[in-house]
Parts: sequence; structure tokens; C-alpha cells
Amino acid sequence: MSNKDSKIGKLFKQTLTRISPQLNTRVVYLVKFKKPINLKEPKTLDEKIQWLKFNTYYKNPLVTQCADKYAVREYIENCGCGEILNELYGVYDKVEDIPWSSLPNQFVVKWNFGCGQNLIVFDKFKLDVDDAKKKLNDWYKTKDTFYLTYSEMQYRGIPPKLICEKLIETEDGDVPVDYKLYCFNGVPDCVLVCCKRGQKDYETEYYFFDKDWNLKRYNKRGKEAPADFTLPKPEGIDKVFEYAARLSEPFPFVRADFYLEKGKVTFGELTFTPCGGFDVNRLPETQLYFGNMVKLSK
Repeated sequence: MSNKDSKIGKLFKQTLTRISPQLNTRVVYLVKFKKPINLKEPKTLDEKIQWLKFNTYYKNPLVTQCADKYAVREYIENCGCGEILNELYGVYDKVEDIPWSSLPNQFVVKWNFGCGQNLIVFDKFKLDVDDAKKKLNDWYKTKDTFYLTYSEMQYRGIPPKLICEKLIETEDGDVPVDYKLYCFNGVPDCVLVCCKRGQKDYETEYYFFDKDWNLKRYNKRGKEAPADFTLPKPEGIDKVFEYAARLSEPFPFVRADFYLEKGKVTFGELTFTPCGGFDVNRLPETQLYFGNMVKLSK
């Protein structure tokens, strides 16, 4: 698909959401999974995520707060987990408010509504500030697309804020490994480990592991991995599971994301609709297994 086709596809989905979020969801689900979605009696994880969008997320202020990358910090504090919050250098309403000269040499800037739009600065003195401003302003223009494209209603109406945080240091100097825990009614079942994310010449690799660090063949890459495949068990992963249980307790489903460097746990974000609720990389049996663990309130 060309960039032009991709843009047309996004505009089409965004228009459908403006007409009817449920219509957009039905169309996108049919295209991605080659079958109609069952919203009356949802069984798979992604069907239940879509059900939650229309029956819970759009009117749940706690979900909206936790989808906001800045407002979620208050929720983390209220859960007694303030020690895992990354150091905050500043919060700004617009790009022009950022005091570039007074920031430390390394930092990360991101909008509180975005996904995958992180301005990572390893050396401020090599940063083209004008280019950085343009990039952040361009990202701001996409703020409505994060709920319109896949009808992710929890992002609608989030007041835009720029967050400047400490850059999490790693031994190899690369972007830190992401640990994404799939939590069902307050119980973290497994962790999705994201390797080589952002590394040049490498495709990001995703593997599921359970709490005892056994590989779970829940996705295509895991299914195709060699029989003896594993990754080094990181120091502190047990603590990550404990934090995930505390933070996910109020929700039927949420993915709790963390970083873990030298045993130190740092909170990332809470994600209620991974891949917009259209994750075609999970195996069909995984969709049903995960879906069975989500208990919906009728």
C-alpha cells in the first residue's frame, strides 16, 4: 500500500467514526479479520475490547484519565506506586513554552495523547531545535486521529499537554526494552517483551512470556521461534508483575507497560486498546484464550 492509499484509508476510517464509531469498527474488523465482529456475544479479546469501547470507555472518566499520559501520573500516585514514575522535567501547553536551553543534555518530549511519537534527545547540543519544534507541532495536528482512526473513544477530549521526562538510560545506549503486561480483571497473565525497538536496521521483535519466564507461543513470531528459544530473564520482572496487578485492578482488561533497567521499574503507560483492538498478529487460539479471561459487566 502506498502512502497515498494509506492516507486515504485513514481519512475514510476517520470519516466513518464521525458518522458512527460502531460502523467504523465493524468495517475495519471485517477488513482485518475477514469476518464480521460479534458485539452481542463477544468471545475474542479484540471483540471484547470493541465491546468495552462502546459500553464502558466512552463514559468512564478513570479510563480517560489513565489514557492521558500526563493525567495518569495522579492515578499511579493514588495507587501508592509513585516511586515508579519517571522523573518529570516539565509540562507545557504548547511547543513555544518549552525552555530548550534549560533542559538537561538528555530528555524525551511527547504529547500526552500520542502513540509512538516520542522526541528522544541523546545529546541536546546536536539537536536541531527548529526541526524538533516542527515535528512536535506536526504531531499536534494529528491529535484527533488517535481516537478517530480506530474509534478509540477513551482518547477523545484529552486536553493536549507536552511532557518532558528523563531519558531512561540503558547499558547499550539504545531505546529501553518495553515490557507490556496483559492484565485481566486485575490479574497479569503474561508479558509481551519488545526487543530491538527503534534500533537501526532491525525490525522490532515481540515475544510473550509468562510470570515464570516460559515462552508462550501466543503470536506469530513466538509460534515460529525454535523449540529452545528464550530471552534472558530480567532482574526485577517479578516486581513488574506486582505493580501491574495493583494498577490494573479496576479494569476488565488493560495492558500495563513498563521499562526495567538494572532492576529499576519505570512506569510507561496504560493501554486499553492495543493496536486499536485489531491485533492480527495474535493467533486465533490466543484471541479466544485472552477473551475468555475478560469478564464483562452486562
